[in-house]
Amino acid sequence: MLMPCEIAVKSLVPSIRAFIAIELTQTYQMRQNDVAKILGITQTAVSKYTRQVRGTVVKIDDLDEMRVMMQNMINQIIDQKLSRQDLAIKFCQICQIIRRNGLMCKFCERTDPTINIQACQICKSVSTDCKGLSVEK
Repeated sequence: MLMPCEIAVKSLVPSIRAFIAIELTQTYQMRQNDVAKILGITQTAVSKYTRQVRGTVVKIDDLDEMRVMMQNMINQIIDQKLSRQDLAIKFCQICQIIRRNGLMCKFCERTDPTINIQACQICKSVSTDCKGLSVEK
């Protein structure tokens, strides 16, 4: 049985990275190498994200709350006001919002068909992020 955080690492984190990579390379005309350094990944990974070969399992920008949070994070990246630690905390907060809103449920069900996603409340009941910091509900 995979834990929700394991599933998030395989589905949500790549989706978040893809969103950021696409936004930084297309809207802000940043080079893939620079985006790779910011995200702590390879240029090849950025290329796959921007070509939508990777990071497409979960669509994260369907929620207004997510679009605002992602754009805020991207603005902070552009303004160089986001430390590596702050970036990690933002990823955890975004992941929690996605999980709380049930956007990962179908992927969990595909990963483990014995999960009844209508009855499962694991992700929806989580009230702290990866660092133990409270996240607004």
